[in-house]
Order: sequence, then C-alpha cells, then structure tokens
Amino acid sequence: MALSLDREAFSRRLRRLYASWQKGEDEFGGVDAIVVAVGVDEEIVYAKSTALQTWLFGYELTDTVMLFCEERALFLASRKKVEFLKQVAQGKGAEGGGNGLPAVTLLVREKNESNKANFEKLIEALKGSRGGRRLGVFAKDKFPGEFMKSWNDALSKEGFEKVDVSAAVAQAMAAKEEGELQLMRKAAAITSEVFTKFFKERVMEIVDADEKVRHSKLAEAVEKAIEEKKFLAGADPSAVEMCYPPIIQSGDKNTKTDPKSCLEWGNYSLKFSSHMHFGAITCSMGIRYKSYCSNLVRTLMVDPPQDMQEHYGFLLQLQETLLRELRHGAKLCDVYAAVMDVVKKQRPELLGKITKNLGFAMGIEFREGSLVINSKNQQRLKKGMVFSINVGLSDLPNKEGKRPEERTYALFIGDTVMVDEDGPAVVLTSVKKKVKNVGIFLKNEDEDEEEPDKDAAEDLLGRSSRAALLTERTRNELTAEEKRRAHQKELATQLNEDARRRLTEQRGEQQTQKARKSNVSYKSAALLPKEPHVREMKIYIDKKYESVIMPVFGIATPFHIATIKVGGDPKMGEFGPKSELGNCLKIQGIQGHSVVIQRSLREVQKRYKTREAEEKEKEGIVKQDSLVINLNRSNPKLKDLYIRPNIAQKRMQGALEAHVNGFRFTSVRGDKVDILYNNIKHAVFQPCDGEMIIVLHFHLKNAIMFGKKRHTDVQFYTEVGEITTDLGKHQHMHDRDDLYAEQMEREMRHKLKTAFKNFIEKVEALTKEELEFEVPFRELGFNGAPYRSTCLLQPTSSALVNCTEWPPFVVTLDEVELIHFERVQFHLKNFDLVIVYKDYARKVTMINAIPVASLDPIKEWLNSCDLKYTEGVQSLNWTKIMKTIVDDPEGFFEQGGWSFLEPEGEGSEAEPGESESELEDETFNPSEEDEEEEEDSDEDYSSEAEESEYSKDSLGSEEESGKDWDELEEEAPKNPTQKSLKNNQKNHPKKPPKNTKKIP
Repeated sequence: MALSLDREAFSRRLRRLYASWQKGEDEFGGVDAIVVAVGVDEEIVYAKSTALQTWLFGYELTDTVMLFCEERALFLASRKKVEFLKQVAQGKGAEGGGNGLPAVTLLVREKNESNKANFEKLIEALKGSRGGRRLGVFAKDKFPGEFMKSWNDALSKEGFEKVDVSAAVAQAMAAKEEGELQLMRKAAAITSEVFTKFFKERVMEIVDADEKVRHSKLAEAVEKAIEEKKFLAGADPSAVEMCYPPIIQSGDKNTKTDPKSCLEWGNYSLKFSSHMHFGAITCSMGIRYKSYCSNLVRTLMVDPPQDMQEHYGFLLQLQETLLRELRHGAKLCDVYAAVMDVVKKQRPELLGKITKNLGFAMGIEFREGSLVINSKNQQRLKKGMVFSINVGLSDLPNKEGKRPEERTYALFIGDTVMVDEDGPAVVLTSVKKKVKNVGIFLKNEDEDEEEPDKDAAEDLLGRSSRAALLTERTRNELTAEEKRRAHQKELATQLNEDARRRLTEQRGEQQTQKARKSNVSYKSAALLPKEPHVREMKIYIDKKYESVIMPVFGIATPFHIATIKVGGDPKMGEFGPKSELGNCLKIQGIQGHSVVIQRSLREVQKRYKTREAEEKEKEGIVKQDSLVINLNRSNPKLKDLYIRPNIAQKRMQGALEAHVNGFRFTSVRGDKVDILYNNIKHAVFQPCDGEMIIVLHFHLKNAIMFGKKRHTDVQFYTEVGEITTDLGKHQHMHDRDDLYAEQMEREMRHKLKTAFKNFIEKVEALTKEELEFEVPFRELGFNGAPYRSTCLLQPTSSALVNCTEWPPFVVTLDEVELIHFERVQFHLKNFDLVIVYKDYARKVTMINAIPVASLDPIKEWLNSCDLKYTEGVQSLNWTKIMKTIVDDPEGFFEQGGWSFLEPEGEGSEAEPGESESELEDETFNPSEEDEEEEEDSDEDYSSEAEESEYSKDSLGSEEESGKDWDELEEEAPKNPTQKSLKNNQKNHPKKPPKNTKKIP
C-alpha cells in the first residue's frame, strides 16, 4: 500500500518555515538558502534534519537532499521517494508556487553514477537564490555514507559560507498544531500508564519482598513493558518506542554525580550494575508516540523522614511556581528567575543544590537545546509549545541513613506540560506526585510498640524481617483499606464543595417547562363541516380534523379525539367524552349505528395515537450535519455486520463504512444509518474473548432516528461461535471432530479480531485520533443486574459498560457524582450499587445482585478513578432523597451534604435516608387489582427474622400444633423479643393459615 502524505499539513508548515525565514530574525537574517541533507545512520535518533522531514512529510527520508531557495524547493531522492514526494508536487499551488509557497522540483538520484548532473542543478539553484553565498545548515548533523560524502564535497568546492540555523528552525517548529498536540497528549498518557501500572507497582513489589534488583534489569523490564498493549492506553505497540533508556537512580553512588546528567540530558554516567537502595528512588522515562516525545520524572520515597518530606514539598511548590510562569509571551530567563526568587526568599541554603536548568522544549526531537529554561535564554514562549519541566535537589544529607549509600539522596520531579495563552501551563503527564502518592510507608505505630528494640528498627529499613511483615496478607489488606479511606475522605470534602458550587451556579438558570399540547378541534366556527348529520343533530365523526361532533343541549359541540375515551360494550354502544379534568360528560344507551360509530372512533383514535407517538419520538432530536461521502474506494470498511437495534423486524446484514465526517451502515435491503464522529460520546470495541459476539458500540451524545424510533446506543456486531448444539444425534467415530471445530472457531475469532482492529486503526488515523475506541478492561469486570438479567459489567478508560447484552449499559464516569453500595451486610451474598449523577434531576442508576466478593475490587477501581463511594446496610428511597436535594440544595449542604451516607455521618438515621421497608417508592402505587394478584405470593412469605423468632419459643416437636395468629398477637406485648414479628405484620397483614406448625 502506497504511503499517504498530508498535503495540507505540508503546505501549511512549509509556508510557516518560509514566513520565519522572510522575517530575517536571529540566524535567518542574511541567509540566502537552506540546505538539509539526510544520510543513513540508524544510531542517530534525534537530528534537526530528520525532525524537519518528519514535521513536513510525516516520515524520515534517508539519502535525501532538500534545498529551500527563495522561489522554489528542490528535493533529490531515490525513485521510490520521488514517487512519494509527487503528492507534494501535485498539490494546489505547489508546482508553480504562489500562496506563500515555493515551486517544487523533484530530482531522481542516480544509483551507479556520481550524481554530478543532479548536484550541478542543485548548486545552480543555490547560486540563483538571493545571490547564493550564505547557506543555512544544521551544523551538528553529520551523516555518514558515500552519497553524503559526494554531496558535501560538491558543496565545499563552491566555497559557500555556512550559517547554523538550527535554533531558528526550532523556533519555527516549536509551537505545535492541534494534531501534533493530540499525539503528544497520547504519548504523555502512555508514559503515565507505564509508570503507574508497571514501574511503580514493580518497585513496591521489590520493596515488599526486599529483593536485590539491578537498575539495569529494572530498566530493561520497563522497555519490555511498552510491548504490552495493556500498559499503552489502547495505543498500537508498533507506534510506541522509548525516547531513551529509562534512568533509575537510588543511593549515594549514583546521585552524587548523575542527578544533573539526568536532567541536563547530557552524557550519562550511570552505574547500571549497581543494585537498588531503598530510600529515594528516582525514575526518569520518556516515550515516543508516532515520533512525538514525552517525559516524566518521579521520585519514590521509602519511609521518608520528615526533612525529606519537607524538601519534597518544597520541590512541589517550585514546580507550581514554574507552571504559573510558563505563559505565552514570557521570556525563558524570566521564568527561571521567578523560580530562583522563591528559593532565595524561602530556602536560600538550597541554592547550590538545585538543578542548573528547569526544563527544555520538546516535540519530534526529545530535547531542543535552543529552548532551555535557564538564566540566559532570551527566547519567548508561544502558545502550543510543549516543555519537559524538571526540578531537582541533589546531595541532600540523610541524618537517619544507616549505611553509606543512604547518607545522601536526591529528589526530582518532572512533567510534560503545554504552554497556554492565558492561564498556567497544562500538565499532560497526569501522574499524582504528592507525598502520599509517591511515599512507601513501611513503619506504623503498632509495629513500633511491638518491636521497640534497635535491631527491629534496622530491619524495617532494609532487612529480612521487613519482608516477613509485608508478606502477611492481613496487613497488606489493612494498609490498602486505610489508603482508600484517606483518599475517600479527601474526595468527600471536594465532592460537597464542588456540588454546592455547581448547584448555586445553576440556581439562577430558569428551567423551561414543556408546554402542554392543547388539542383544539376547530379554530373557528366557520371550519365546522356542513354535513347533514351536523345540521340534524346527529353524531358525526370528522376524520380530517380528528374530532367528534355531537349534540349537547341542542348545540352541535365538537370534541377532539384526544378527549374521547372509547369503552363499554359495543352492542350497548356505551362511550363517553373524557377531558383532562375527568369525565365531563357521559352518553349511554346509543342505539342503531353505535357499533359503526365506535369502530370509526377507534380507527381515528388509533391513527391519532400513532402520529402522536412518532412526534414524541422526534421531540428533542438534535439535527445532525449531513454525512460527507468520500468516493475513494479505500475507505475503511467492515462487511457482514448486524446492527442493534434492528432496522426492521428481521435482523439484516450490512456493511459499515467510514467517510469524511462519520460512519454509514448500509443494509443488504438498502437501509442507511449515519453516525457522525462529532456525535459519538463513547466508541467501544468489545473483543470476542470469552464472548459469543464481537462488537463495535457507539454511545451517542444526541439520539438519532431510524426504524421510527430514537436511539442513543447503536452497535454493530458479528457472531463468532455456534450458539446451538445438535443433541438429536448419537455420537460415533464418523461424527464431526469436535477438536477440529474448536480449532476452526479459534481461527475465526482471530481473523475477526484482526479485521476489527485494522478497521479501528484506519478510522483513528482517518480522524487524526479525534475518535478513539475504548476497550473494556475484562480483568476489572464484575457481574451485576442493571436491568432484568445478570451480565458482566466492565470498566473502560472513561465509562462502565456492557455491550454484549441488549439493552446495553453505558455510564460515563465524568457524569457520576458518587457511588453508594446498598445491602452490604455480613450474612448476605450480594449487594446493590447505586450511581448518583452530577445532574441531580437525572434518575439514579441501580445495579442489583453484585457478588460480595467483587466489593473490594470495585472499591479499588473507583478509588483509582477518584470517584467517591459510600456504603450502608439499608436500601434507600432515592426518589425522595433526590427530590429533597433539588428542592432545598442549600439546606442539604448546610446539614453536611452527602456525609449522611457515611456510617459515622450525622444524618445516617434521619431523613432522607428512610429504608425501603418503611417507605415505598413514590412512583410505585399498586392498585387493588394488583394486590389481589399478589395475594398468593404474600401468603407464602416467610423471612429469616420470623424463623428466628419462632425458633426461640419452639419447645415442642414438629408434630405439635403451633399457636394461632390471635394467640401470638395477645402475647406480643408481653414478649419484647417478638417486636420484629409485629413490625413484619404491619408490612405483611395477610394472616397465615390456622394450622401452621411450629418451626423447630
């Protein structure tokens, strides 16, 4: 498949390069032409020449010479590369120049000759550009190879004056476009995932087990981790690589000389053979995604003493200052000076220990040397620039260090950030860095009391007994629970503050109530039909205006069909008008043609209700943009898919195709369903691992109409296995080989997964990563019943979903206020989960019958997502709770807000948390008929509480007849232990049969 080139991006960026050149600022001043030559050397990872190629074309082109002259650009490359570059030459305005762009000339490199003719053409073009004496080059780029040697010799013979324009070109490329920022955000997200899910967990395992691990081995493990997709935030592993080998430091041996190299990114002198020392463990890692870099630096502290925590807290303060100063238009030296001022005022003793620079710009190249945050750089920041900011302290004394390598330590923190126009810089590597997030605390007060002797204290710092303590399961679980509780306490405070502020802001907004539709038969008396039936005061049905005209006190009175209730025995002809205020009129005993009249009424009423139902479905439908069809046959496409919900009564196959701004599903019958990219809230890819179908699910922002109904969830799926089994035949040696069938099914599953993944990757590339598919984390899934049946609910990066059952279940985590667990009791095997949304007018979502074994994993997942959760033993009346909050939000938060859900909360026993047994849901009001239908189920009622009460007084054998209901009622006041029985009687007044036996 031919490589594609984004011509619009090429034209836009080349125009930007020429605009910077024409301004003549810095090194660009007086340069007559720019020469960029790239040879072949796989060891050269970062070079300005290859970075410029990637920026313009999206690819690196080896053995290629590029000349940028005043009026034209010349590219000399091999035949295949010239075929690729023809896409540029065919661009609008490219061949003949114009629109701020030079004309493009392509030259094919000769294989067996010295390229003398081509070199002469290039040198002639250089001489013709502005006089052609001063050439802009990238002085540091030195590429080996015969082709590069021949070109450099030909250039040297002419005696051109060479000027290094690396910094000027870097300044032109520094401000990133939105597409570039998306790639850098993705790279930063991958770096964060690898650090959080792999490196940090691995270090904690090493500390727990008191292992001796070399820095080099740990670095190799990090490099291998990027080959596993579970650590890559859903990215393709082939597009991910390390920016540099991970740098891991701990102990005195490395931190004396290497902290500066770690942040300066100069020559590394790390001793990778050394083992990890527990204390301050620094990790620096950078990951590239589709050629764009990111960087992250964190320090994990094992049992940090108080002075280490204070130094680390001061570093966080310095980074906050740095983020505030990184604004559009500010000079880099001024940013550095602002941070140093804080050090001078608050901790002057640390001036000699802080890093010499505070970061550098990054992009396609990892480190841009001309945009370093130091005391001398006069360059100004621009919106869209991306920096790796690094703040560190080295050679800090550790008074509690027992061994030589623990007597000094270094602290570093670094993030990838984006310069904004108005506010502070935006952090792209969202890895938490407070002391509680990076500190590994091994000691606690209980252990100190139990083992006060000196040897035990030393063991806790790095001896074998620490491993024995930490491997004890109950201790680990207690520590995890304590951490969760501390985090949940912070979330509770923040939750109440945010909710109160949000409701206060919404208070001023007037809620528009939907106007009730007024059904008027005729707007004026002139529209009344002139039919004989009307003049003769007979009943007349006007099908055009959907009205019934009948005589009332001698006047022909129209009634709209919406106010008519057709009922009674058709033979008797009983029916009566029914308005919204009730039965305003009854007419009985109509004889003659009443059966015909009622049939006509029912026909008109049915037509009216059908039309009303269609209009109701269309209410609130947001008009979508038109789908822009791409006529190119190479569009991403999946065939033989079914759609849910069905377009027609029978399910039909079809094809899903991606176009310019959306998808189109076309069934074999010709039905079309369009889904636009900008209307997709969640795009979920559910693989067929452990499932009978493979699914692409789209949860939409605004509902769409097809099949005469509105739909917010649309999915496309294919079955991957045989759901039915033939049980009618007896097996014998000539039957189908089941092993062969299983092998065929495995191959089919693999084939379908590959096809779906290829489709997803092409769509993401087509939309420039604006549409990203989420894959559910099956290992975090749990069983529950959000509707009538139990299904597997699985989290994704931004939602909780079930896409295999229908109807589907999708909850956006950003819309969730809090999670409450109900019926969490020791003797129950299941509990319920209630999802409360930030929009309090929205009905809460309930997931029932979740196994109690899933409680801790769910808590851990919610805690990692910064979602507040609470739990209780009762089922609450959420309809009344939410109504209470919406009616008086200020009063609700003055009384403590959501703290009433906490076990120790002040309002846990008060309104609005009434139990379900005391107060039925207001929306459920059973009629007398319903109660009669449920008599049988009530008669069979027998709870565990009743059994226990009966068993206390049961002294006779099974054959002995028990006391009847009246006797039990008389004894109830005398026996206080039977109060619960009396309470149950209130809720279940149906008396048991008289011959009830005692329960043994």
